[in-house]
Amino acid sequence: MIPGYPETAEVTLDMKQELGPLLKKYNEGISEYTFAGLYLFRETHHYRIGRLSEECVVLTGNDRGKAFFMLPTELPPREILDTLFASHSELKGITESKSQVLAQMDYRIAEDRDNFDYLYLRQDLAKLPGKKFHKKRTFVSGFMKTYAHESKPLLRDTIPVAQAVLEEWHTIQGEDGDLAATKEALLHFEELGLCGAVYWVSGKPAAFVIGEPLLENNSYVIHFEKALTSFRGIYQYINKAFASVIPKKYVYINREQDLGDEGLRQAKLTYRPCDFVKKYRASLPRN
Repeated sequence: MIPGYPETAEVTLDMKQELGPLLKKYNEGISEYTFAGLYLFRETHHYRIGRLSEECVVLTGNDRGKAFFMLPTELPPREILDTLFASHSELKGITESKSQVLAQMDYRIAEDRDNFDYLYLRQDLAKLPGKKFHKKRTFVSGFMKTYAHESKPLLRDTIPVAQAVLEEWHTIQGEDGDLAATKEALLHFEELGLCGAVYWVSGKPAAFVIGEPLLENNSYVIHFEKALTSFRGIYQYINKAFASVIPKKYVYINREQDLGDEGLRQAKLTYRPCDFVKKYRASLPRN
């Protein structure tokens, strides 16, 4: 049960039935605003949740000592917004439509470029057509000619294979990154309603992908993608392979944000996004 604000609680798995439908109803394509997206990163951002009204929930959090809040469903009245701003430095994860409403209310609005979601045409990632994807096709072709490869859906019996890949990936990386969130995604795969695939290369478990539908009949989000880079071209291969099995009703693939990492930004741009899901931040107007 989500408590009434100002009381808040940690985001727990048993909130999925209550919170999931609300998130689906109001989501405008933001990758964080699925139940899995909030639950899996609840500790990273110190999320807590409270209910402002039947249709409105607030998430509070703290990044590097900076308190913030997010409103993934509907916007509350002005007086409630001002109360939230009194104890938090900013409102994050604002959609484009909500940013316009907040601007009309004289809040200060700023683009949050580091958190823009990258949006791709599913058909582009599945087929890699034309000159603009020539290098990607070369990597995929080289991979397929060099290695024997096999894939299976990520299900209860293949999750241990993905867990083994994750442990080896972590050993090679030498840093945690999103290790904890990925581990939980595999542990609670079914409860969270996630989908995915596992890949073997030359008989060895080598990669996995985890995602979920984001907007019905519109977009699909990729949350996690891990691979052993000793197999040249493997990331390009699994990117294309997984896009090829996503149902055709999903026009777009959302591959989340770059978080301001310049290397990640350039890598995402090489796949030629067709658009971005823009996000904004809001703060109190200057006196």
